[in-house]
Amino acid sequence: MASIFTKIVNGEIPSWKVAEDENYYAFLDINPLAEGHTLVIPKKETDYIFDIEDKEYEGLWAFARKVAIGIKAVVPCERIGIAVIGLEVAHAHIHLVPLKTIYDIDFRKPKLKLKPEEFSGIAARISSAIK
Repeated sequence: MASIFTKIVNGEIPSWKVAEDENYYAFLDINPLAEGHTLVIPKKETDYIFDIEDKEYEGLWAFARKVAIGIKAVVPCERIGIAVIGLEVAHAHIHLVPLKTIYDIDFRKPKLKLKPEEFSGIAARISSAIK
């Protein structure tokens, strides 16, 4: 059975896409810790990030770097934090979270409640900043 992320990649479930190429997809987290919290995934469904083949793994991180640079260009923050947890969805993914303090990447925190137009505006700004 396809993961929810595979369904997003296939257009079966909507997302606020910020970047895409032939192998990877980046979209806003619908339960963000911070404005601009983005998930980066390989299109090829693999449950555990360390099971990804070397070339695809390296490509995933290079793609995530481009996305992180785009986020930092448009979202006020000190840095972009990275988390790979891998328990919540059986599809490898990287969380990119804009940080002002170390506590901004605490997944126990209440999530932001954003309106659809806020998500689409954030996604458009990040997307336009990605080179």
